[in-house]
Amino acid sequence: MTKPLEGIKIIDFTHVQAGPACTQLLAWFGADVIKVERPGSGDVTRNQLRDIPDADALYFTMLNSNKKSLTLDTKKPEGKEVLEKLIRESDVLVENFGPGALDRMGFSWERLNELNPKMIVASVKGFSDGHHYDDLKVYENVAQCAGGAASTTGFWDGPPTISAAALGDSNTGMHLAIGILTALIGRDKTGKGQKVAVSMQDSVLNLCRVKLRDQQRLERVGYLEEYPQYPHGEFSDVVPRGGNAGGGGQPGWVLKCKGWETDPNAYIYFTIQGHAWEPICKALGKPEWIDDPAYKTAEARQPHIFEIFGTIEGWLADKTKFEAVDILRKFDIPCAPVLTMKELANDPSLRASGTIVEVQHKKRGSYLTVGSPIKFSDMKPEVTASPLLGEHTDEVLTSLGYSRQDIFNLHEIKAV
Repeated sequence: MTKPLEGIKIIDFTHVQAGPACTQLLAWFGADVIKVERPGSGDVTRNQLRDIPDADALYFTMLNSNKKSLTLDTKKPEGKEVLEKLIRESDVLVENFGPGALDRMGFSWERLNELNPKMIVASVKGFSDGHHYDDLKVYENVAQCAGGAASTTGFWDGPPTISAAALGDSNTGMHLAIGILTALIGRDKTGKGQKVAVSMQDSVLNLCRVKLRDQQRLERVGYLEEYPQYPHGEFSDVVPRGGNAGGGGQPGWVLKCKGWETDPNAYIYFTIQGHAWEPICKALGKPEWIDDPAYKTAEARQPHIFEIFGTIEGWLADKTKFEAVDILRKFDIPCAPVLTMKELANDPSLRASGTIVEVQHKKRGSYLTVGSPIKFSDMKPEVTASPLLGEHTDEVLTSLGYSRQDIFNLHEIKAV
């Protein structure tokens, strides 16, 4: 089957997570992604948090599937010449270097545009151009703090908390992939390439837009009715941390199930939506609550919402998280078990859908990775193993018109 992005060649100058997450997604959908790496070392994540000696770490393999690896020393004239040829034949260059690194390499936007006017240059940045922190080096947790996620995550009596979800890295990569695809469509209309940039701060803030909503509501009325602090607590002039409260305005909480004393994940998330109140009462065996003025409306429930959650926990006490969800879903009540990574890795539904994929690697053997979260009716993206360092160097050089002798000479130069 022809994949939608077949024929699109991408130079992948990215490393670690944000950029590789972007280019991996495009590779899944058919793009020819050539990962340019430093000879002898490559992407730093090949060696980070290794669990098998002398094999690429899972950190690398899970972010670089379906790609080719080209080792190239761009500091040498011969390496620059190869890169120039590659640029002339490619559609997109993706990079997450520090500010000015491409310019110092001799490949400024002007030079790239001269070599290939149709080239799209896509960049991951910590902060947007012109931001007063644009010289700061940014990693995942830095981005979460700078983008508003940390200040609004956790409990009100504790410090700001970092999410385990890669809001700064992989999230930025997904945003950049959208930008690249948009630029490609734009190029079809104009015939011209352009620069695309996504900052990690902006990407985190985009996912925190409901908190920006809450900041404006707080400034107008002085309180936030769906937060646990209402009505008995106090609000300052900034959006507080709300524990496990639902960000969408529906009261929700993480509740204990059978076995919580020994299993730290024996919990479910339970949401009380207005339209679900009657089914909730029926499921809990509390039909008297349906028309009770003290419980009938969301406004009436909020002052004693934790008493209600306490009653629900009493109902959950003799049920595992899976048993509880199986009962509650029959009543169309929004809820979910708190699933561990082990449970997710072995979930047959996720295996069947291609969300969790088992991949064979030349050195690691079999390993699990996350497949495409985007599903199509006419395409099922195939996930193949990440490349060994320099595995496709000769193949790429041959495609650029280099002879066997040329390739041999380049290897000799690289070895010096």
